[in-house]
Amino acid sequence: MKKIKLSQDENLSIKTSFRLLPQEFQQLDLYISIPEEMGISASTLTEEQFFYSSISFSSAYFSENLHLPLVRSRFVSQQKGEQSDYRSNLNLFSYQLRVAIETDIKQTLKITDVDEFYERAIEVAKQTESLLKKLRRYTPPDKKLSSYFENIDNFLSWKTEQSFLRLLSKSPKSTEHAEQKNRLLELCKNESTYRIDKKYNSTVTLEDPNRITNKMQLLQRLGEYGVVFSKKTTHLNVNLKRLVRGSITAVIMAFVMYIVLNARTAFTEVTIVLIAFLGFIYGVRETFKDELTSAIWRMIQRGRPKWRHTFSNSLTKAKVSFQTVWLEYMKNTDLPKDVDDLFQKRRQQNKLDAHLLHFRCDSKVTVKAFLPGYEEIQNQITFNLTPFVRYLRKGEGRLYSLEGNKISSEGVEKRYQLNMVLVQESKKQRYLQRVKITMNRSKIINIETVESEGSLAEVE
Repeated sequence: MKKIKLSQDENLSIKTSFRLLPQEFQQLDLYISIPEEMGISASTLTEEQFFYSSISFSSAYFSENLHLPLVRSRFVSQQKGEQSDYRSNLNLFSYQLRVAIETDIKQTLKITDVDEFYERAIEVAKQTESLLKKLRRYTPPDKKLSSYFENIDNFLSWKTEQSFLRLLSKSPKSTEHAEQKNRLLELCKNESTYRIDKKYNSTVTLEDPNRITNKMQLLQRLGEYGVVFSKKTTHLNVNLKRLVRGSITAVIMAFVMYIVLNARTAFTEVTIVLIAFLGFIYGVRETFKDELTSAIWRMIQRGRPKWRHTFSNSLTKAKVSFQTVWLEYMKNTDLPKDVDDLFQKRRQQNKLDAHLLHFRCDSKVTVKAFLPGYEEIQNQITFNLTPFVRYLRKGEGRLYSLEGNKISSEGVEKRYQLNMVLVQESKKQRYLQRVKITMNRSKIINIETVESEGSLAEVE
């Protein structure tokens, strides 16, 4: 069982990534303790609202060799298979090259030493140029295949230019590395000229930043076809919910009709009192029917899975994996003992009244083997915490301090802390990790791992 990786995705979102082998099963549980002062509960943010608006799932082929795409140029050839094979291999090459560029640029930007930074940047530039030449070595003569190639070539050229321009914009200031900077700028200029010569984009598109960006995002999605699996979401228990609603309505109607019939027997004539009494009975029915149905349904649904994702290969339509998802608010008394023990290790000042939100995802890979060169798939689950800040107060204030005889002040912000226990479990292993998430109204400030039982999560 591979470790789960927990990282911050954007200002107000966190992402979990985990990898699975063919026919592997894994269970992931997240127990999130939300302080009451944040105003988040089943009445303000329902499970369905949070699921559909703030949780996203994705699954794709994965390779450890992010720096050297596994799909070699000899596979990107019309002679190596049918049209669908060509497109699949071409998309695999594009996907791996994009991930490689993003990974290498991100790692390069973390380097603080100036000499090492530019040395690494030049190395990445050479690798990228080599892989682009490998891609362009073969241009398919078939018009249909040529359109696939042009889309991928256009996107990768633009992605390369943008990535290195971003690298240069954030590069350390140095007058001693002008030659290296010019080398990187030359790569960007060459790719821009290449796209103009190929007439990949119209003048109108090039002059509008929004149009060119949106076009490239579309080409990226087209390039992921067959690599990133398509997802179909099924809401479980729909028929059961209909049955429960129908049964409760039938019972209430039978009770109301019983009272009405008895009332008609008691009142031999239609009077104002009878009409008022019947109106009162029907009013009570309409008032409490929905609340009673909701309460009973929550009792019946407690502990049941709510959704199922089916991931399929976009090209072959073959089913690759399934995910079954639970999401519900729970009581402290329902926590597993080992999870509760980790929560109890918090400092006393952090043991505030809180609501517990439980997320569970069971993942199962159904296929026995993946595409050649791939031994794993990577699942990602992203949680957007924007709904959590809807009810937060800004809480801005001033902190005063005395320096000698002078009084100074500075602005302070209100911060909130989510405590989360992450549990990863397979058929033979179970690991737990407690994580503290510190946030304010605008961003996640820090993600910190605390106590754990077994080595589970890597936090970035």
